[in-house]
Amino acid sequence: MISTHSKMEKPYTNPYLTGAILGLVLFMAFLLTGSGLGASGPLNRVLVYIEDIIAPQHINNTPYLIPMAGGDTNPLDNAFVFLTLGILIGGFLSGLFNHRLSFITNKGPRITEKTRWSMAFLGGILMGYGARFARGCTSGQGLSGGAVLSVGSWVFLLAVFAGAYGVAHLLRRLWT
Repeated sequence: MISTHSKMEKPYTNPYLTGAILGLVLFMAFLLTGSGLGASGPLNRVLVYIEDIIAPQHINNTPYLIPMAGGDTNPLDNAFVFLTLGILIGGFLSGLFNHRLSFITNKGPRITEKTRWSMAFLGGILMGYGARFARGCTSGQGLSGGAVLSVGSWVFLLAVFAGAYGVAHLLRRLWT
C-alpha cells in the first residue's frame, strides 16, 4: 500500500484556473496536431499493438485495423499515445508531490469492496465498448467535439448527464 498521509495534503487547484489551463491544452492540441484530445484512441492503439504481437494475421485481414497496424506500421507511433502516457505519469507525480497518493476503495456503507470493484469493472467495460461504438470517448466527444460546437457531441453530453441522473437515482442507496 502506498500512502503519503503522514504529511499534510496540499489544497486542490482552483477549478476555474484548472479549466482555463485545460482549455489552453485543448487549443494547443488542435493547433499542433489538428485534432482534439481523447483517451480511447490511444488505449485502443496499445491494445492493437499487443494484438499485432499475438495475431498479426488478424491485423492484416481486418480493414479497421490495417491503417493502425497493418504491415510495418507501428500503432504506438501516434502523438496521443504519448500524451496519454504523460497524463498517467503527471497524475501519479501530482498525487505524490501533493501527498494524495494512496490505494483506497471509495464506496458507500451499503456496498462491499467486491461489489464496488465488480460494478466499476462492468462500468468500465460498458464505457469502453460505448467509446469504440461511438468512435470516441467521453473526453473526445464531450471536450473536443463540444469545443468545436459539434451537434453530435452536444447531444452526447446531454445524453450522458441525463443517463447519469437516471442511474444515480437507482444506485444512490449504495452510497448513503
